[in-house]
Amino acid sequence: MRLDEFDYHLPEELIALRPARPRPASRLLVAGPAEMHDSQVAHLGDWLHPGDLLVLNDTRVIPARLTGRRERPGGAGATIEATLVGVTAGGLWRALARPGKRLAVGDRIDFGPLAAEVRAKDGAEVVLAFDREGAAFEAALAQAGEVPLPPYIASRRAADAQDRDDYQTVFARRPGAVAAPTASLHFDESLLAGLATRGVATTRLTLHVGAGTFLPVKVETLEAHRMHAEWGEIGAEAVEAIRATRAAGGRVIPVGTTALRLIETAAAEGEIRPWTGETEIFIRPGFRFHATDGLMTNFHLPKSTLLMLVSALMGLERIRAIYAHAIAARYRFFSYGDSSLLLPHGIRKDRQ
Repeated sequence: MRLDEFDYHLPEELIALRPARPRPASRLLVAGPAEMHDSQVAHLGDWLHPGDLLVLNDTRVIPARLTGRRERPGGAGATIEATLVGVTAGGLWRALARPGKRLAVGDRIDFGPLAAEVRAKDGAEVVLAFDREGAAFEAALAQAGEVPLPPYIASRRAADAQDRDDYQTVFARRPGAVAAPTASLHFDESLLAGLATRGVATTRLTLHVGAGTFLPVKVETLEAHRMHAEWGEIGAEAVEAIRATRAAGGRVIPVGTTALRLIETAAAEGEIRPWTGETEIFIRPGFRFHATDGLMTNFHLPKSTLLMLVSALMGLERIRAIYAHAIAARYRFFSYGDSSLLLPHGIRKDRQ
């Protein structure tokens, strides 16, 4: 397939720069193979059945954007911006540095409460060894770092204190992401409690969303694209919940493309199993789903791998129709925008 098949025009004013408040006040476009309904996240339970299972990603976004000064013997201190993108097996951090050409292996960068040494460099990507680790590193990073807002927001406004709450899910537990699992930003404790009362279960896994989720696809044919790697873990408890749900006739509905990518990685051989590691799974039209019956997700960028993922689930022509409706109905797009509930096997609304 060609990259231009996944393009569409979005009016700039539909890019959400702030989230709805309260969180479940966001709109929800519920779409099946032949019908669509305009709803609200607060009414998500109306579209789910008792016995359905929502799969949530409990990753926690770290304040990954740092600004500091290069320190080099005999050299002037250049200003350096670094965005952490992932930790290595040895406890070092990979980061995208700007301007990368100002850095060399052995340079020290002073970030205020933190300092780091450049251990390796490949273009704009560097490997940093920080002078703290564990809880001391997390505390200093919280003081020195900023929320790494997506480029389409950061180019329009600066991150502020409100983003520290807005760009974090209410069930975030495990630090490591540099981007939020944005479909989950619509949930608050009241919505979760209401779903549980209706008999809709939840389970959790972890996938640390990397900065690569924002990288554009630069090849003309999808077969030539290589996905970025992201670390994830799905444990025995979540696997058993998924197996039991499907055995009982319930639907497994990941909340967000990150949760979907991880459960399909863990089910790549046909049956889902506990799994830990880095996934580079690329879900595009023609993909065979083994563990997914639906998906709650926000609206994605043109020509993005995430738009390809939802096209694999619903069909490319159906996704084109869904996005055309969302634009005509003035839904808000991307990370802080509205959401959709995609049900490829059909919709049945419950009013209990």
